[in-house]
Amino acid sequence: MIFDIIKKRRSVFPVQYNDKPISKETIEKLLEAANYAPTHRKTEPWRFKVLMGDSRVALGEFLSNKYQEIDPKPKQIKIKKLQDNPIRAGAIIVICMQRDPNESLPEWEELAATAMAVQNIWLCCTEMGIGCYWSSPGLIKYMDEFFNLKEGEKCLGFLYMGYTDEEILEVPRGPIMEKVEWFD
Repeated sequence: MIFDIIKKRRSVFPVQYNDKPISKETIEKLLEAANYAPTHRKTEPWRFKVLMGDSRVALGEFLSNKYQEIDPKPKQIKIKKLQDNPIRAGAIIVICMQRDPNESLPEWEELAATAMAVQNIWLCCTEMGIGCYWSSPGLIKYMDEFFNLKEGEKCLGFLYMGYTDEEILEVPRGPIMEKVEWFD
């Protein structure tokens, strides 16, 4: 039931992933689910770049090198994490948004539609036993140096994905009624 899947969705971090690969067919199925997200004015702004194999290593090298280039006092632990996280992932879906060239709607609506596409992927991953983590480090603003982004295309982060042997515990949420106001 979809409600149960929503409640089970969690961030599962690259350090928790095992070595089991994620098949291209599985990723294609996830991307198809993303494509059915709600979209304002049917702009379908989500764009994805899938990294598997050695491209994950190249991303880790780029991120760690860029971090060392821009930070006057880079920390070794962060350099290692930037290198290792992509390698640990079974696959990485780079989350991008293509701005409507006519700007026929506010940018936030395209961001929201893209986030809903990612949520579709994440919920399907939960159902399939694949862990995910949406990372949006400050370094994403440099992704145009790594990818050939189109005009108006913006990188929003990385969806690290991988299988895990760990039990993913449910994290309770505060009561919804503390977050709702009713008006009659």
